[in-house]
Amino acid sequence: MTHNDTRTPDALLHSAIGRVTGGLSPTALATAYLDWAMHLAGSPTKQGDLLAKAQTEALRLMTGGKRSEERNGRDSRFSDPRWNTLPFAAYRDTFLAQQRWWNAATTHLAGVDPKHERIVNFIARQMLDMAAPSNFAITNPTVLSRTWDEHGENLLRGAQNWIQDFNQLIGQRRRPHCEDFCVGRDIAVTPGEVVFRNRLIELIRYTPRSDTVRPEPILIVPAWIMKYYVLDLSPENSLVRYLCEQGFEVFIISWKNPDADDADLTMQDYVDLGVRAAIKKITRGDKDARLHAVGYCLGGTLLSIAAAAMARDGDDRFATLSLLASQVDFSEPGEIGLFINESQVAFLEDIMATQGYLDADQMAGAFRLLRSNDLIWSRVIRHYLLGERTQMNDLMAWNADSTRMPAKMHSEYLRHLFLHNDLAKGMFQVDDAPVALSDIRAPIFCVATTKDHIAPWRSVYRLMLLTDTDVTFVLTNGGHNGGILSEPGHEGRHYFRIHKTEGDAYRSAGAWIETAKAHDGSWWPVWTRWLAEKSGAPVAPRRTNVPHIAAAPGHYVFG
Repeated sequence: MTHNDTRTPDALLHSAIGRVTGGLSPTALATAYLDWAMHLAGSPTKQGDLLAKAQTEALRLMTGGKRSEERNGRDSRFSDPRWNTLPFAAYRDTFLAQQRWWNAATTHLAGVDPKHERIVNFIARQMLDMAAPSNFAITNPTVLSRTWDEHGENLLRGAQNWIQDFNQLIGQRRRPHCEDFCVGRDIAVTPGEVVFRNRLIELIRYTPRSDTVRPEPILIVPAWIMKYYVLDLSPENSLVRYLCEQGFEVFIISWKNPDADDADLTMQDYVDLGVRAAIKKITRGDKDARLHAVGYCLGGTLLSIAAAAMARDGDDRFATLSLLASQVDFSEPGEIGLFINESQVAFLEDIMATQGYLDADQMAGAFRLLRSNDLIWSRVIRHYLLGERTQMNDLMAWNADSTRMPAKMHSEYLRHLFLHNDLAKGMFQVDDAPVALSDIRAPIFCVATTKDHIAPWRSVYRLMLLTDTDVTFVLTNGGHNGGILSEPGHEGRHYFRIHKTEGDAYRSAGAWIETAKAHDGSWWPVWTRWLAEKSGAPVAPRRTNVPHIAAAPGHYVFG
């Protein structure tokens, strides 16, 4: 099915349902459930195993048997020592026993489609997490203690917080306190200027903060589903500022936040009006010019597509290619892949048909479910039961500054990359001809993060298998954003590193990580040294005659 821009009855119905389900397709969930339920009904052996497990768990609860590591507090929800006292220990252990039973019930059932199994297991975990005793004031010792100490004022504050959040939700306004981190005043403050603008991007240039500069500038391509300034937050954690201090001239793309008028923009448009337009402006059309290209998240996927097309066409202007938390192979996308199947994509296409784009909030629910304990239930407890507010920081303010995705491009992305994995297969087309990652000859620096729920590191690592060039792969601790924002001096940072030259034998992710040695500190200095090694000798800053359109952060970032 292709994107349909007419408001058919199907599209209108699915759009209405999507507003209730957070953009998830009920059909996809029902299909997975029926597959599991029917196979369970036809498996007396599995039923017997589950009955035996239920009896074992019940006996353990009654006799207070030896607790597992999970019962000993590995689950952060039950880290308060008061959970070890009655009756709260009984609430906890009963819940954890149910959790283990349902995990056994929804896994290792012969005949069930593996993806359906993962969906049912995931939904079972979500349903159980909703009923966790930590989520209710009467069964949470921490909340009960706070309520006693404050004579219930915490619950009153929690009710006020709920009303405020509900009004924010129905009014579709930004989260409270984002005013403390104003774009251009508190965040995205590295001095720069917009030097180019078209209907899709603004190109921002940042001058090096050193006496000499590297002759090759850096082009950064962020994801189109995020505001660019995640890489230029506060001065102390700004990757843009750090690169300028290391003697690099930096350009970054600021994507326009699309609206209904942009519904027909395609992936080809994002290559042409985005990456190619920026390269042309930076190199001034000089085919012999060289630059370092950096892509973050989906921006790295887009950059890989553009780089493969350039390599196919004999364009070697990329001196290096750096990919940060970026997937090029979507065969193992992690749990986010549970929300991407034919039924789900068709459902999203109908939602987008009624408005011309997909609002970020319509996908945010799926991302929050991936870390529901951290992003949903822990906040429910803190905000509404304990009456506390999470202190806003620059990253949270950026995360609240959501963007949209144009209908046609997003449909192509989901189908050609997530569903069909065309890029990894050498079937993705640019200019009506396929591109292959194996054509890329520029050296690559690839970074993944250990706790990435958007681009799982083992999926990112598959770049090592799909390319035939020199690749340095770095695995750093942290999440999708926090691991990338790993400025020098950030406590608790470490990374692992592997290097593959052209012709080296492939090592699987599992085999490598078993013997990999951890290095303390940030990966930023390792990367900038690598960039310096691939650059020409430092020269005097170049003079530019590029017209000044606007001061950074530009206009599109406020869209």
